[in-house]
Amino acid sequence: MSVETMSVETLPDELLDFPFSWRGDQIPAEVELLRKKHPVKRVRTIAGDEAWLVSSHALCKQVLEDPRFSLKDTSAPGVPRQYALTIPPEVVNNMGNITGAGLRKAVLKALNPKAPGLVEWMRSAAADLVDRIIADGAPGDLRGQFADPYSAAMHCHILGIPQADAPRLMRSLDIAFMNSACPIAGAKLNWDRDIAYMVERLDDPATTGLMAELAALREDPEYDHLTDEMLATVGVTMFGAGVISTAGFLTMALVSLIQHPELRAELLADRGKIPAAVDELLRINLSIGDGLPRLAVEDVMLGDVEVKKGELVLVLVEGANFDPEAFTEPQTVDLTRENNTDHLSFGGGRHYCPATALGKKHAEIALETLLDRMPDFQLAVPIAQLVWRTGFMKRIPERLPVMW
Repeated sequence: MSVETMSVETLPDELLDFPFSWRGDQIPAEVELLRKKHPVKRVRTIAGDEAWLVSSHALCKQVLEDPRFSLKDTSAPGVPRQYALTIPPEVVNNMGNITGAGLRKAVLKALNPKAPGLVEWMRSAAADLVDRIIADGAPGDLRGQFADPYSAAMHCHILGIPQADAPRLMRSLDIAFMNSACPIAGAKLNWDRDIAYMVERLDDPATTGLMAELAALREDPEYDHLTDEMLATVGVTMFGAGVISTAGFLTMALVSLIQHPELRAELLADRGKIPAAVDELLRINLSIGDGLPRLAVEDVMLGDVEVKKGELVLVLVEGANFDPEAFTEPQTVDLTRENNTDHLSFGGGRHYCPATALGKKHAEIALETLLDRMPDFQLAVPIAQLVWRTGFMKRIPERLPVMW
């Protein structure tokens, strides 16, 4: 049944395939239909398993904050899945692993945007990339030439690894963040190669940043339980998850800025509004291409539905972020919105993203730099001509061609 012929009366009898759409320039029509009548609804995942899709802000928040819904257990053998794992199962609950290994303090320190010189470095890196695009001439690709390399460069800087190595690490992400029904052979090849690379960085005296701090722990008897592979995993997962999240959001923030010329005009008139704009852009962006997964570890009532132990629950972020019960006129970009930080784009509960402040500052500097140096950028093609990546954990256009 097509979205156009769907009605709230017939929707309950349908086992819908999820995700609904890979396009990031519009909200799938199913979202509002579900939230209005069936905020907890059975769907079929990419892996072919059934799951509960949760689409209202209140219920999504409940799932994220209730410890009876577990992220760690989504990687257990035999449980229903969204898609095949592309990383080792033990890495799914990465921040939990880091905390358990006693590394959380070092990681949070590295992710602090107030680290000495980090903001200045980001400003310089962003300006250099935009200047190169301008020098090359229109059209430019704000994803391939700006959002991706800017995010990769920042994470190389934080980890203390050579900037020249960013492209080789970026190559892994196209596979590592795929949504596939079946295991992907190239995923293990990428993982093993990247772990070996990070182990080399632990042994390299020229390494700085977080990787140097992790390497130093090998001399501390308190951390005897940590293997080189465990330390290297921190580097691999931080680069992968960090780059794909910040670059994905930034790319989609630029799409939103193009779709809302009134917002661009407001920011051009007052750069001081950029931080508030980032939160609204986080709320309205559709970069999260699938639901945030949790596994029920006991029977739980979720709204009018009893979720049984062992069942998969998916938090639909765009459902929550566009819920009129939580956000007045959710389709409107409003920089004076009093609760604009209540969006769920950084998750919630125990797994609230630890890099929230860094991600926001990364985007603020990027937007400020673009507005200063390329204030009139616009799409070089009709928005309907953007090609959206399919089967991926992030909704992103393959290219974001612009002119100015």
